[in-house]
Amino acid sequence: EYFASKPNIKEILLKKNSELIEFIESCEFPTEIANFHLYAFKENLTNKEHLAIVLGSFDHNVHVLARIHCQCITGESSFSLRCDCRFQLTESLKKIAKKGSGIIFYLQQEGRNIGLLNKIRAYKLQDEGLDTVEANHKLGFADDSRDYKIVSAMAKYLGINSIDLMTNNPRKIEALEESGLTVNKRIPIKSKTNKYNRNYLKTKAKKLGHLL
Repeated sequence: EYFASKPNIKEILLKKNSELIEFIESCEFPTEIANFHLYAFKENLTNKEHLAIVLGSFDHNVHVLARIHCQCITGESSFSLRCDCRFQLTESLKKIAKKGSGIIFYLQQEGRNIGLLNKIRAYKLQDEGLDTVEANHKLGFADDSRDYKIVSAMAKYLGINSIDLMTNNPRKIEALEESGLTVNKRIPIKSKTNKYNRNYLKTKAKKLGHLL
């Protein structure tokens, strides 16, 4: 008697997610930290542009050191002290360089995916006394509007099955597992605090569940 095999849910999810992206091009990416390789992708639904910053080569059976990092123009380009984004990105790149291999999934999802202009509007509301979550709600957005299915799609393209994720955010782990990418373990990133981001970090811990 013939018994049909049950569908592999993880494989179905990864196949579905792979349809979300189009690979554009890759190039060498030398930095002060290490000589990385850059992969560019376009998200088909939104036309947003995402990057994978890669060091070394990956074995399908090895857990790859990784971080999901969302674009932060204010922090990374203008050195804002209102967040810890630039510090987290730099620390992650350094950890990857020290290990000799790894990947940063760099997503075009500014301000937890509300966009740069709305992020500035949210900053203004924070200047007036609201915290980061309250400001997002005031503008009509959720606590966190980011979508991580694109990460599983990029990982599939690059032949990555499992990652050791550098993050303080348990929601990222849950989202990745739901989209078919295995998270072997979480590696915390201890963020630096200052008088401008102290309340921001407290809100991330209290209202968004970050493990700080």
